[in-house]
Amino acid sequence: MNKNAKTNSFSAKLASIVIPIALVIAYVVFEFVMGNPANFEGGDTSNHPIPGNYLGMVYKGGYVVPVLMALMFLVITFSIERLIVIRKATGTSAIDSFMVKVREYLHKRDIDGCIALCDKQQGSLANVIQSALNRYKIVEKDRELDKEQKIAAIQEDIEEATTLELPALEKNLVYLSTISSVATLVALLGTVLGMIRAFAALATAGAPDSVALATGISEALINTALGIATSAVAIIMYNVFTTRIDKLTYSIDEAGYSIVQTFASSHTNKENA
Repeated sequence: MNKNAKTNSFSAKLASIVIPIALVIAYVVFEFVMGNPANFEGGDTSNHPIPGNYLGMVYKGGYVVPVLMALMFLVITFSIERLIVIRKATGTSAIDSFMVKVREYLHKRDIDGCIALCDKQQGSLANVIQSALNRYKIVEKDRELDKEQKIAAIQEDIEEATTLELPALEKNLVYLSTISSVATLVALLGTVLGMIRAFAALATAGAPDSVALATGISEALINTALGIATSAVAIIMYNVFTTRIDKLTYSIDEAGYSIVQTFASSHTNKENA
């Protein structure tokens, strides 16, 4: 099994394991930490939270709160996992400095030196370049193919290598994208349910109670705050990762163009000679 297959397998297993774990952890924290009687007046969870006790205040947001907590846990987990994967895909040194060295080797037509550089760099970009350079060396010795066929073979190898590398980078980004939208909707649901409870309690009391109403509304808005925070983190991390992937893709395209141009120039010089 190659590195890409192992990465995809790990990412798929991570998603199937971490989702139920996140829900369980969120429920345990909500029920036994935030719902600890010590956080409420008189040691009763049905009473108001002790003033200044934020755990009790969050608990009063209702059972939508642990769902939002689980979503935040998923955002953090998938963000860490993507950071590790994309960091490995970048290689041992910065992309910009690596590309400068690649162009220098190609300008000198030092293919073996460039391959050795890719071995040292590692990562998705280096893997694509190394695969293209290996094909470069093979087609260069093939006398049955003409110039255009050799260039097409190199370009095809670049496309195949890119197709193998990119899916591993984009894995699990769909969860961040989905959570960025769903978290806000779940928060809105929790807020609406909280408002319904607040006004229902006010109606049952029979007399206007501004303190009870204000307390009920503040508890309902806890869901909104959690949902917005979760959605904001998910959107930020999703954009960070897609930007880094786009940079890798652009570098692959740039490297592919440089390799093809080097081969075409070298082949033209040989023909002229």
